[in-house]
Amino acid sequence: MMNCSSLVPRFAVLIFAAALLLMVAGCSKKAPPAKGRPAALVLVAAVSQQDVPLQIKAIGTMEASESVTIRTQISGELTQVAFREGQDVQKGALLFQLDPRTYQAAIRKAEATLARDRVIMNNARKDHERYSQLVKDGIVTQEQAEGYRTRAESAAADVASDQAALDSAREQLAYCTINAPISGRLGILAVDRGNVVKANDTVLVTINKLSPIHAAFTIPEKQLPDVKRHMAAGKVVVEAEAPGSTGVREKGILSFFDNTVDPATGTIRFKAAFGNPGKQLWPGQFVNLSITLATKNNALVVPSQAIQTGQKGQFVFVVKGDQTAELRPVVTSSVVNGMTVVESGLQKGEQVVIDGQMRVVPGGMVEIKQPEKSGAGKPGAAAK
Repeated sequence: MMNCSSLVPRFAVLIFAAALLLMVAGCSKKAPPAKGRPAALVLVAAVSQQDVPLQIKAIGTMEASESVTIRTQISGELTQVAFREGQDVQKGALLFQLDPRTYQAAIRKAEATLARDRVIMNNARKDHERYSQLVKDGIVTQEQAEGYRTRAESAAADVASDQAALDSAREQLAYCTINAPISGRLGILAVDRGNVVKANDTVLVTINKLSPIHAAFTIPEKQLPDVKRHMAAGKVVVEAEAPGSTGVREKGILSFFDNTVDPATGTIRFKAAFGNPGKQLWPGQFVNLSITLATKNNALVVPSQAIQTGQKGQFVFVVKGDQTAELRPVVTSSVVNGMTVVESGLQKGEQVVIDGQMRVVPGGMVEIKQPEKSGAGKPGAAAK
């Protein structure tokens, strides 16, 4: 016969276990487990190695290698303008013609005066020679002969003065014709034909030589020793780019640096010379200059948009093999053509986030999206 006292505890245990299972099942239905944070969608780029130029950046102003302001050296009426505004001219080309009639008359007058005084001088010399002989013969006194010698010398001085006046008149006539003193491009014509101009007073036009052309700029004095060292070793290449232009780049060389540092700004003035064969650079134009001192071989570089700045300095997000993001502090140096040189913190081949950093959490999952192709969305871009 079975003992009832032993069945009661065993039955109670079974009931308790069943109730516990029902409670667990009910809880699982009422509170499903929370889902994890979704993966951040990002674009990545690989850390690569490149030969990177070590450069100094500056803003410069273009200057003509030669600039001449044309003025008249005499007064007169402007009778001819032999060029168009903005025209390129060669050295010696005719630019202006002034009315020469007044100066031609002055030449004729000077020639007549010279001819008259030459006759007087020749007669005075003959008288002096004759009286010198008469003194030897004892016919006249020495004092009389000296008077004729003085007359002859005075007449010779008059002839020399007349010759100088004639040369000056001829020079004045030559100033009626104004030729280009240098080759270059002409600017705006300031005085039209028919106007009367004054000597050394009226600016007629300006000629600027555009090829070669110079860029003037300043750099901090602390960079002067490096620049001087590289200039002593050879030519230092400078590249100029006009802001807002597309593809306008010119290469030149560093040609000059000033002999003093500006104490007010702590900078020193430099000049770079550019061949400017296509005349893309213009006097007065502002340009962005890149002075290349040397080249750093096999430097680690990343796209500049990968570099982020936080409270502790610069960092990047590195995508690890398990598709999680790691916040990695980095030390950078120069930036060239959209690529930043990384001195420490990364290794070649590592993947860094270049877009979508705002959605990335250190240690969180990431999903790498493919960059959009230029042909996507165009007719005929579908796979065949």
